[in-house]
Amino acid sequence: MRRELYDAASGRTGPRLLPWTSPEGKPCYLSSDGRSYLSALADSIETIQLSMGQELLEYARDATAPGTKALSASEYRWLACRLAEALRDALRVAVSRGQRIPDQEEATEDA
Repeated sequence: MRRELYDAASGRTGPRLLPWTSPEGKPCYLSSDGRSYLSALADSIETIQLSMGQELLEYARDATAPGTKALSASEYRWLACRLAEALRDALRVAVSRGQRIPDQEEATEDA
């Protein structure tokens, strides 16, 4: 009950989806006030994942630009795999951050 009251007062709606999975590939969650070491670590990893995705996107744009030397089939496959990983990470960050945004209806009712 005490945890539920704290979460409600802080605007949290539940555990935070972390930017990594268990060794079995299952999602990991954190229940905290957002100021813990693990929360800060998750924030840092999300930032790194998004910046790596941005760099990969720039590389892909350069590699597929008109007039650029064509890559081999294995290089295109590598690029496609890395882009898929970056998209997975970006979507996971979006879901995690979206879950932490209070609902507009709840925010209006609380005001």
